[in-house]
Amino acid sequence: MVSDEYEQLSSETLEAARIRSCGKDSFQSRVRLHPFHGIRINRMLSCAGADRLQTGMQGAFGKPQGTVARVHIGQVIVSTPTKLQNKEHVIEALCRKWGFKFNADEFKDLVVEKCLIPDGCGVKYIPNCGILEKWRALHS
Repeated sequence: MVSDEYEQLSSETLEAARIRSCGKDSFQSRVRLHPFHGIRINRMLSCAGADRLQTGMQGAFGKPQGTVARVHIGQVIVSTPTKLQNKEHVIEALCRKWGFKFNADEFKDLVVEKCLIPDGCGVKYIPNCGILEKWRALHS
């Protein structure tokens, strides 16, 4: 799996990706990132009288919240070592839904029908109902 954008992946996200089994054969996955970057949070009180207890962003260093891995475009996130003869099975196990709510064949059909529009690293589903002017603008 390769990143398509600059992002920060938390240690919890990487652990969930590591323990996830891919497919019936449960191919081994190797996480190629290490979460070394610590993030902090400046907690703010939201109850009555909270304005007397804190100074806003003045001296807002924060407390440690967790660790993240900084990811660049094109950086490998997860790799699956396997034999060349199992290549098709690994690709099918990892890409069954391609990270979307749709299966691979449904995805291709919806893109051809212009019901899915690319939106950053995801897609937007455009139904065939709603305001007619927006639909005409998309399909013209």
